[in-house]
Amino acid sequence: MDLKEKIVAFMRTEAYKPLTVEELAGEMDLQGEEMSGFWEALRELEEAALIIRTRYGKYGVPERMNLVVGRLSLSSKGFGFVVPDAPDVSEPGKDVFIPPGGLLTAMHNDRVVARLNHGQPQDGKRREGEIIRILERANNRIVGTFEANQSYGFLIPDDGRVARDIFIARKDFGEAKNGNKVVVEIIKWPEKKRSAEGKVVEVLGNKGDSGIEILSIIKSHNLPTEFPPEVEEAARKVPAAISAEEIDGRRDLRQLPIVTIDGEDAKDLDDGVHIERLPNGRYLLGVHIADVSYYVRENTPLDREARERGTSVYLADRVLPMLPQRLSNGICSLNAGEDRLAMTAQMEIDARGQVVSYDIFPSVIRVKRRLSYTLVRRILVDEEPALCEEYQELLPALNDMRELCHILRNRRLRRGAIDFDFPEIKVKLDENGRPLDILKRVRTLSESIIEEFMLVANETVAEHLYLRHIPSLYRIHEEPEEEKMVKLNRLLHNFGQSLRKPDKITPMALQKVLNRIAGRPEERIISTVMLRSLKQARYDAVQASHFGLAAEFYTHFTSPIRRYPDLIVHRILRESFLAGGRITGKRKEKLNAVLPEIAAHSSERERAAAEAERETVDLKKVEYMEQFVGDEFTGIISSVTAFGIFVELDNGIEGLVHVSSMDDDYYQYLEERYALLGERTRKVYQIGDVVKVKLTKVNTEGRTIDFALAELSHQKKLERKRPDKDKESRGRTRKNEKPKGYARNKKRKKAMPAMKRKAKDR
Repeated sequence: MDLKEKIVAFMRTEAYKPLTVEELAGEMDLQGEEMSGFWEALRELEEAALIIRTRYGKYGVPERMNLVVGRLSLSSKGFGFVVPDAPDVSEPGKDVFIPPGGLLTAMHNDRVVARLNHGQPQDGKRREGEIIRILERANNRIVGTFEANQSYGFLIPDDGRVARDIFIARKDFGEAKNGNKVVVEIIKWPEKKRSAEGKVVEVLGNKGDSGIEILSIIKSHNLPTEFPPEVEEAARKVPAAISAEEIDGRRDLRQLPIVTIDGEDAKDLDDGVHIERLPNGRYLLGVHIADVSYYVRENTPLDREARERGTSVYLADRVLPMLPQRLSNGICSLNAGEDRLAMTAQMEIDARGQVVSYDIFPSVIRVKRRLSYTLVRRILVDEEPALCEEYQELLPALNDMRELCHILRNRRLRRGAIDFDFPEIKVKLDENGRPLDILKRVRTLSESIIEEFMLVANETVAEHLYLRHIPSLYRIHEEPEEEKMVKLNRLLHNFGQSLRKPDKITPMALQKVLNRIAGRPEERIISTVMLRSLKQARYDAVQASHFGLAAEFYTHFTSPIRRYPDLIVHRILRESFLAGGRITGKRKEKLNAVLPEIAAHSSERERAAAEAERETVDLKKVEYMEQFVGDEFTGIISSVTAFGIFVELDNGIEGLVHVSSMDDDYYQYLEERYALLGERTRKVYQIGDVVKVKLTKVNTEGRTIDFALAELSHQKKLERKRPDKDKESRGRTRKNEKPKGYARNKKRKKAMPAMKRKAKDR
C-alpha cells in the first residue's frame, strides 16, 4: 500500500473528524521517507477529490462529509445528476439529483463535488443535492451556431444540455460570419450572473450545408477525423505480412478450419472461430482474436492515439476507426487465406454449457472461409439446397455451432441473464449521404452464434485473469437503483405484470417478465423501459459482477481492433504468457496505477461514441421523414409525459404528439398509469396503445419529428367545413345532415372562447 492509499484508508476508518495537515501527520505517525512525501501525496489526493479540504483548512473524505464526487450529467430540461466516481458506502452507486437551482455554474460532464441535502425521503427514493465545487471542466470546446452584430456575438450551442449561450467579443470572431456553424473555445468559464466567454477557433460551414450537421456532431463530441502525421508514419512502418521470426513461440493453428462470420460490409475482421466434437461428446470451441497488441506497443504513437480515441465510432455515414486502416483493415484483420497473428482462447464445453477446461495462448492462424450473417442464416435456417451443396464441407461444423449456441444461451438464461432482443436500426444512404430507407436488422441465429461464442470467451478470460491476481480491465454492470425498479413495477402493473421484490431485484426476475410478455403488443415498450431503468455498463480496474449477463466475471477480449480495453487485456495476457503466467511486482504496481484512469477514459469515450452514433442516426431518420410530411402512419405509444405522447412507427422512428395538438379536450397526465386522460371525453392514451398519427413537421436542426393524432386531425377537417363562408355546404354532412351535437357545440364555441385559446396554447 503506497502513501496515498494509506492516507485515504486512515481517513476513512480511523479519523473521527476532519483534521488539519499537522493533526493528520501526527495521528498517522509518519516517519522518514513517508513524511517527506506527505505534502505531495496530500496535494495529489486533493486534486483528485479523494480527500476534501474545508474552508477552515481541515481535511476529510467525501463520504464522511455528506459529499459526493462525480461527473455531472445534465438534461436539456435544466436539471442534472451527479454520477459518483466510486460507489458510496451508504448509498451504493446511487446517482444524486441536482435541481436547476443547485448547478452552480457547472456544465454537462464536468467533474464536481455535490453536497447532499438532509431530510431526503428514504425507501429507494433518489438522493438530492447541490453542487458546491467544480473540480474539472469538460467542455473546453463547444459547437453551435454563431450569431453576431457589430460589437459582439454569441454561440448558440447545438447541445441542449449546454444551457447558456457563449459570449464572444468582436476581437474573437475570427473568420466567422452570422449563421455559420462554428467551434468555440472557452476562454472564461461562466460565473453566477455571467455567461461563459469564448473565441471562434474553427468555422465548419454555413448552417444547412450538406454534411454540416454530421460534422457538427463529430466536433461536439470531440471525435477526431484524421490521424496525426506521426501516427500515420508509425502505421506505414508496420509490415503488411508476417515474417517467420514473428511466428516463433506461437502455437501454429493454420491447419484448423477457422471461419469468420460478420456483416457483408465489415472490413475490420477481428474474430475467427472453429469448433470440434471431442470423443467424450463435449465441444472444443476456439475463439481466435487478432493480436493487435503485438503491433500496437505500449506508449508508442499508435498506442497513445488509440488510448485517446478509446473506441472506433460507427456513424450513420462513416466510420472513425481507432487504428489506421493499414492495421484495422490490413495486417490485423483476419482476412481469409492470409496468415495472421492471434490470441486464442480454446475452451472445452460440456452439454450444459460449462467450460470444463481452457487454454489461452498466442497463435498464428489462417482463416479458411469468410462467411456472412446472411449466408449462415440461409444455410442453417432457410436450408437453401444450392448453398448447402456449395458449403457441404462446412455443414458439420456449422451444425455444431448451432447446437453449442443453443447450449450456451440456455446456460445464460438458466442463471438469470437478461436477454433483450432489440432490432438494430440501419440507415441506407445514397452516394451523397441522403437517406434512402430505414431498415430494421433483427438478430438471427447467425448473429447469436457469434454473440454466444464471444460472451463465453470474455467470461473465461476475465476469470482467468482474476484468479491469477493479474491486474486487468473488467466490464462491469452494477445493480439498478431501487427507485427505477419501483417505477418500472408501476408500469408493469398496467399490463398485469409485477416484480415481487423491486427493492431486491435480480436479473432473473426481469428476464421472467420478458418471458411472460414475449410476443405480446406491449413487449417492445416494456423491454425499452426496462433497459432504460438499468445502469450503463462500464470499465473498471476492480473486478465486479455483470448484472445484465448474470456473470460473476466479465471483460472485453474479443474486439481489440475497435476497443482499447480489449487491446489492454490482450497486452496483459501476452505479457503474462511470456512470463510463465505471472506479472512481476513492479509491473503490477505500474498497471494498478494506470488501469483506473484507462477504465474511466474508455468508459467516457464509449459514451461519447454511442451518443454520436445515435445522434447521426436520429438526424438521418429526420431527413428521411421530410418526404412524408402530411402522410398518416400507424404506430405504438412508446412513452407518455405531461407534455404529450411519443409514438414509434414500425421502422423504429419516433415522434412527439404534443398535448397542445390534442385540442379536443383537456388532458391530465396520470404518472402512475403512464397515460393521458381526457377530462370530458375520458379518452385514455396509454403507453403501449396503437394509434394512427399524421406527420405534421420535421426539424432537422433539432432532430425532432412532430405528429398529430389522425383522429383529431380528421375532426378539425370536419370543423373547417362548417358553415361560415360556403353557403351551399352550410350545415351539411355526407348525407346532408348536421353533425351530431352541432347546435350544442356552436353554443359552446361562442360561450367559451377563452378556454379554446387556452387549449391551443397549452
